[in-house]
Parts: sequence; C-alpha cells; structure tokens
Amino acid sequence: MGMMMETAFAEEVQVRAQEYLTFKLGSEEYGIDILKVQEIRGYDTVTRIANAPAFIKGVINLRGVIVPIVDLRVKFNLGEARYDSFTVVIILNVANRVVGAVVDSVSDVLQLPASQVRPPPQFNSLLDAGYITGIASVARSDAAQGERMLILIDIERLMLSADMALAG
Repeated sequence: MGMMMETAFAEEVQVRAQEYLTFKLGSEEYGIDILKVQEIRGYDTVTRIANAPAFIKGVINLRGVIVPIVDLRVKFNLGEARYDSFTVVIILNVANRVVGAVVDSVSDVLQLPASQVRPPPQFNSLLDAGYITGIASVARSDAAQGERMLILIDIERLMLSADMALAG
C-alpha cells in the first residue's frame, strides 16, 4: 500500500507543469521560474554606484527596499543596450534578496510540463551551461511557423554567482 501511494505521488509531481516567465535577450529567448519573479516594471532612473561593474546600472528604491539593477544585455555583450519606454526590468526575489534584471522584452508566462523540457545540450549560448537547466521547444502561439526555443535558466544561481558581484 505504502509503495503504491509513493509512486503515484512521484508521477503526479512529474506531470505538474512549472510556470516560466519568458523574456528575450538579443535573439535568444529565456525562461525563468515564475516563483522567483516579484514584479515586472518599466526602466526607471537608477542611482549609479561608484566603481560598480558596467552591467550593474545602479540601484532603485522600491517601496523602501534598495534594489540593485543588473543589465543582462550589458553583462552578455548584446550590442547596444537601449533604455526607452519599452525597456523592461524584471524584479526578482532570489535567496531572500531583491534584484532587478534588465532584459530586451518580456514575452509571456508559459506552463511547461517536465516532458517538454530536454536537458541542455553542450552548445554555445551567452550563458555558462551551469546556469542552464534545460531547453524547451514550444509551439508558437502566433501565425509564425516552427517552434520557439526556450533556454531555461536558474536565475537564482546566475544572480548569486560570484561574477555578478551581487553576493555578499
């Protein structure tokens, strides 16, 4: 009896889809665990920090919390990072810290069952493979043919990695 219950439970967990917020950096599309996302907002003026790496644009005061803003486009050398009314900041909650990530655009929220996620191949992405948790191909919702390739990333690991200079 006990065994069967556990097996059924394990299968149930496998089937449950995880929700991802998808966004674009350059030509690649990424997905991050929606539970790490606190809110999505436009780009506001930031307060610069002396001697911060170029990809740390500065900090904003978000309802009394000082939030460092990281421009992932600058971090991964993606051409010209423009700041306009379309620029999006994803406010993330990672390991009890709040950080903002500037991306090119936010696409949508997708539910991906585990069956749709493949392990990451060894390929050249902007990101170190250590931050990539999987690759998902998703049918396009618009009229375009083909599929969207989503690179699923562990945004918490990425944001807390030493080269982000945020940890501490």
